[in-house]
Amino acid sequence: MSKKLVAYFSASGKTAGTAKQLAEAAGADIYEIKPAVPYTSADLNWQDKQSRSSVEMSDHSSRPGLADTNADIKEYDTVYVGFPVWWYIAPTIINTFLEAYDFSGKKIVLFATSGGSGFGKAVENLMPSAPGAEIIEGKVNPSAGDIKALAEKY
Repeated sequence: MSKKLVAYFSASGKTAGTAKQLAEAAGADIYEIKPAVPYTSADLNWQDKQSRSSVEMSDHSSRPGLADTNADIKEYDTVYVGFPVWWYIAPTIINTFLEAYDFSGKKIVLFATSGGSGFGKAVENLMPSAPGAEIIEGKVNPSAGDIKALAEKY
């Protein structure tokens, strides 16, 4: 049986709740991806083109710093990575996280929360950040049944 990790970034708490459910269903360890500088509500105001999240998301090379790099990725075969969908892709802090570790030979299963969009170009934008890994598009806003299916399939 492979060892599993659920790593997630949650700006509002919604993704954290989904991550905890998935970790429990998969019998996985859990790790929160935290920004070095926490996001404020003003930072997350997507209607303000000058907000931190808007500025980061308009520059795909943006790499917000991480609070730590303590995830022991080498111990895991499958890593579920969760995030809120921002501008039809993963927040760039997910790229920072993937680039901070060696995911070669690992399976990365994405899950996300969203106010209305799908994954968009998330997989395409994350692939260069995890060379040698297999990135699988999981589910957006997974139901309890979807969570169980992801946990059992991967």
